[in-house]
Amino acid sequence: MADVISLNEKIQLSKEKTAEMMLRRKIMAVQKLFQCTHCAIKCEKCGTQIGAQTCPAEINKQKADVNLKVPYRLCESCSEEYIDYIARLKGNGDEDCYWHNADWLEAWEKWADYRSALDRYTKSKEFLQLLHELK
Repeated sequence: MADVISLNEKIQLSKEKTAEMMLRRKIMAVQKLFQCTHCAIKCEKCGTQIGAQTCPAEINKQKADVNLKVPYRLCESCSEEYIDYIARLKGNGDEDCYWHNADWLEAWEKWADYRSALDRYTKSKEFLQLLHELK
């Protein structure tokens, strides 16, 4: 009889474990989003490690002839492609880059859509609630 397990203690322990697991899932969701998509030392498109010398503001200065700000943290190569992508959408673009074809345009379009979806998600009321809960 001394080995009788209290059901209330068992239920409370189960609730605590569930709450702890949910907290870890919430933390991992936020951590993954910010580590994977907002890394300050990686190109947002290709993942190449970049430094301060290749920040978007620096690339914008280098591309002074193009009146366009690159709104993402991209390496030099991806920044040049992004600028050409925007130029091609406007009917221009670098004609020497023949490989920037319809499939290339579609890849950039889908990447831009992906980034827009992430931006909308991080501004959603549910994600903001999650951040508020974790404060």
